[in-house]
Amino acid sequence: MKSVVEHLSNLIRIPTPSSVTNRPVVEYAVGVLRQVGWMWRERGYRDSSGVEKVNLVAWPPGQDSEGSAELAFVCHTDTVPYAADWAGALEPVVADGVVRGCGSCDVKGFLACLLAAIVESEASGFVDGLRLILTADEEVGCVGAAQLLALGAIRPRRVVIGEPTSLHPARAGKGYCLAEVTVFGEEAHSAHPEKGRSAIYRAARLITAIEDYSSELARERNSFFIPDFTSVNVGTIQGGTAKNIVAGRCSFQLEWRPIPGQDVDTVPSAVLRIADALRVDDPSLRCEVRVVRRQPGFESAADSSLVRSIERLTGRAAVSIPFGSEASLFGSVAEEVVVFGPGDMTTAHSSRECVPLSELDDAVRCLRSLMSGN
Repeated sequence: MKSVVEHLSNLIRIPTPSSVTNRPVVEYAVGVLRQVGWMWRERGYRDSSGVEKVNLVAWPPGQDSEGSAELAFVCHTDTVPYAADWAGALEPVVADGVVRGCGSCDVKGFLACLLAAIVESEASGFVDGLRLILTADEEVGCVGAAQLLALGAIRPRRVVIGEPTSLHPARAGKGYCLAEVTVFGEEAHSAHPEKGRSAIYRAARLITAIEDYSSELARERNSFFIPDFTSVNVGTIQGGTAKNIVAGRCSFQLEWRPIPGQDVDTVPSAVLRIADALRVDDPSLRCEVRVVRRQPGFESAADSSLVRSIERLTGRAAVSIPFGSEASLFGSVAEEVVVFGPGDMTTAHSSRECVPLSELDDAVRCLRSLMSGN
């Protein structure tokens, strides 16, 4: 019987950035599940580059796959790309009380804990309606989870989403939204700027107005979060053809992280209103807002049974998370959603990524109790 550290070490050695197929890590999990009699069903698809991706839904022996799902554990299988100068990204190191390696906390540590908990549990001791859900492409927009939900393949009542929370049950999280905003102008020789309209200058005025609007947006607050408001960010900007041409086009990426309960279309609607206001002084201004990601925030009640159970099992108080996760999607179909897992997200997506050995062991004990209904 492999230990949780052995499972994690094996998983780290499997490269799973979102740009490649996740089948090898799914097959590793299937190999473990097969040994203890679990059943599973694959839901495959091809991503926009034609790469095979696999979602997996699994259940304990003796349970009906068509029955209602009472409790589901959801774990994504992809990682972000690791830096070229991180030579040991795929070589797990166990030292100083932690396991280091790409994906160690985000989120292969949680998957290793799930597999260890399943293997260490009695086959007859699982709660009815237990599901293990492995998803693809979480890091590039929760694509796999969206595919599963669109197919109606899973509708669990309670859901635990694997993400590093230092074993605190995260009962609320901000959403994640992204839009591509394109501002149009008219090209002209830069020696004769009066013959054109600079898209870059127009975009600059629009961005400044969005910054002012973000202060207005921050008046709606949720004290459970830090920061306690919907944050707005312009992450990238591109425009112009050459140094001596008045720019005819300028685009920027606008992201916002809505607090729970806020309409995900609040910000793009505001951007269009701002553009309308700018047309008072610039009647020919034209811009397009293309929303490419809409994930609302989620929030489970502080006294929900799942939150209380994890607080009791871990001795850790419930928290909120400022990052996006698959909880935003499952929150629309489940009664209770909690994000939970070993490790700290502040080390993830970097060569500092690690997960404490003590948290791995504690997570296995907690997951075993949840799976058995204790």
